[in-house]
Amino acid sequence: MKKWIVAGMVALSSMSVQANTAEFGRCLVDALNGKERKTLAKWIYFAMAAHPEIEQFSNISQSDKNATDKFVGGLITRLLTENCATEFKVAQKSDPQAVEKAFELVGQVAMQELMNNDSVMTAITSYAQYADMEKIGSMMRD
Repeated sequence: MKKWIVAGMVALSSMSVQANTAEFGRCLVDALNGKERKTLAKWIYFAMAAHPEIEQFSNISQSDKNATDKFVGGLITRLLTENCATEFKVAQKSDPQAVEKAFELVGQVAMQELMNNDSVMTAITSYAQYADMEKIGSMMRD
């Protein structure tokens, strides 16, 4: 019987941790306006463009990178210390990975800003003209 009680307590504790982290993530996302989401998308793009395999294809000035880093630093500070301070405290006390998990959600929202653009969608789907859809379709039927 004790095992069931302990298992139930662990399950309830886990659900509470997940709820705290989810609430923190929702707070972060809800506190962002459109311009901030776009700037986060730009910041993510700048970060990915720093990869040695990709860097040669970008032309990001150090000034633009610094300005974006400064904006995001201020944004993160505001989100954690003003907009979502209570949720931040609760979540990070119950889940050591709460900040990482919550900012994954913020990153997803920033990527949605990019993906919702018609030009981006055209660019990301242009590979289809070179894919053998008949061959791929036959694999799905087998």
